[in-house]
Amino acid sequence: MPTLSVFMDVPLAHKLEGSLLKTYKQDDCPNKMFLAYRVCMTNEGHPWVSLVVQKTRLQISQDPSLNYEYLPTMGLKSFIQASLELLFGKHSQAIVENRVGGVHTVGDSGAFQLGVQFLRAWHKDARIVYIISSQKELHGLVFQDMGFTVCEYSIWDPKKLCVDPDILLNVVESKQIFPFFDIPCQGLYTGDLEEDTRILQYFVSQGFEFFCSQSLSKNFGIYDEGVGILVVVAVNNQQLLGVLSQLKGLAEALWLNPPNTGARIITSILCNPALLAEWKQSLKEVVENIMLTKEKVKEKLRLLGTPGSWGHITEQSGTHGYLGLNSQQVEHLVRKKHIYIPKNSRINFSCINANNINYITEGINEAVLLTEGSELCLPKEKKL
Repeated sequence: MPTLSVFMDVPLAHKLEGSLLKTYKQDDCPNKMFLAYRVCMTNEGHPWVSLVVQKTRLQISQDPSLNYEYLPTMGLKSFIQASLELLFGKHSQAIVENRVGGVHTVGDSGAFQLGVQFLRAWHKDARIVYIISSQKELHGLVFQDMGFTVCEYSIWDPKKLCVDPDILLNVVESKQIFPFFDIPCQGLYTGDLEEDTRILQYFVSQGFEFFCSQSLSKNFGIYDEGVGILVVVAVNNQQLLGVLSQLKGLAEALWLNPPNTGARIITSILCNPALLAEWKQSLKEVVENIMLTKEKVKEKLRLLGTPGSWGHITEQSGTHGYLGLNSQQVEHLVRKKHIYIPKNSRINFSCINANNINYITEGINEAVLLTEGSELCLPKEKKL
């Protein structure tokens, strides 16, 4: 029997789980709160799931006609088509010209894994990646592990306190940058599916080629399914087919066959007008609830007399947004109030509900008052 292990020199890897979540889990305080969850939460503090998804899942599980054979490497064709039409619209210029396609991927990061593999193989001279996103830790690691140099590029306008898309467009056009978009939760940003992908419509209309990671886990509430697509937009069908053929080979090496259940649920909903309308309504209700929560946070801070202007809270769209606190204020919330938020103060507003809003806003007020005289830090709002 061998006495030496081939793994003897393998150290423990640095945990990707953020130190904030690790510290939160180790905290024994009964009133602790974590406001940086990635998933959308309900008023009861549970992950949100669209009711139409629950109904559809039950129907599929009871369908005796379904077979459970492996899917093709490229994935479920009907799912890919329905997802592309959701992203661009049925009458999209790119779809009509047959120059947009996709690969059914595994997990939220699967599309990035696949896309980065392709870029490394076919654009070996391109080594610098600009992440215009608050998710640099997630997406940046994928590019970094493939040998790319990862940088951040800000499109946040500190004077107007908003994102200036012209900055992004000017950079991409002037430096001929290949865009790799991330659409993680279409419909949960503004409540309007088309509005949430307006930037893609612009790039399509201008004839750009690009990749896009389209995650469909969050907006359907099936986080454990990890359903996504790597979307490819090319200048013509011939170029598209070439790219897709190369991606197929890469996908075979990565996972061979994507999972089926989540894709079936989503396809059933997107291809059924009644279910689609029900799902759209559920998205609007979530967004309206988040907007109401932001309004309540801003109003409570006003009533508490909290120094500073808090209008930026309600001016931001989506489940996540910046509180605009500086590092001292964030540290006070974490250490003294056991309210765990990231250093950039970007929180998930769906984590705030009737049971904790008073404690949270009072904690923010206390943190600001104790550090009065130091400026609020309005972080770089970045969106891929």
